[in-house]
Amino acid sequence: MPASDGQRIIADAAASCRAVTSMTAEMSVSGSVGGQRLRGHMLVGVQQPGSVRLEAAAPFGAPLFIFVARGDDATLLLPRDNRVLEHGKSVDVLEATAGVPLGPGDLEAMLTGCAITPDGSRGTEPSDDWRIVPDAAGEIYLHRERGSAPWRIVAAVRPRDRGGWRAEYADFQNGLPMSVRLTSLQPKRFDLRLALSQVETNVALGAGAFEVQIPRGTRPITLDELRESGPLRSSR
Repeated sequence: MPASDGQRIIADAAASCRAVTSMTAEMSVSGSVGGQRLRGHMLVGVQQPGSVRLEAAAPFGAPLFIFVARGDDATLLLPRDNRVLEHGKSVDVLEATAGVPLGPGDLEAMLTGCAITPDGSRGTEPSDDWRIVPDAAGEIYLHRERGSAPWRIVAAVRPRDRGGWRAEYADFQNGLPMSVRLTSLQPKRFDLRLALSQVETNVALGAGAFEVQIPRGTRPITLDELRESGPLRSSR
């Protein structure tokens, strides 16, 4: 049935994440991509509107990769191979690198457990403690444990984004999720568990945080070459 309180519930549930203009965190990644197991550790930085930095740490030495994006423009540096992809489409580069088709806006929303463009006026009410609200190219699911408990955005589904994916949020601290399960709606594409720690919000991130210094002698890599040997998958 239609939810008459969709707008209010969205405002309550998204109050904490909408207050976040920037965030840094450490993130452990485990699960599978393309049916192959992987485990890794990343440093993450996001800043509105649409700026993202992902740095995949290695046990020793240089990072496996550094991914930065501003809106739809992304650069990927592979320090260990002295290769770089400049000015690629953000969602294409990240999908080729890590197997997940997320652009900067989706990454920001996923890491903070937030909505993008929710329409609470078209929300539905499957039960007293659940609401489903259209958002961006899909929908978000809101839940409260019992009558007076706070509403939370506990899942987001994007069925029309490159085969579709779902994010499930848990372990909330200060209104933000500390763990995310990110899965493809198509079998065996990806199934990842992300655990965030050392989270800092609304920190000052200069423009340099979303730039990459490219060493002299670094050779270009194409998107097709990257798809053949995505760093996260090859380093599982």
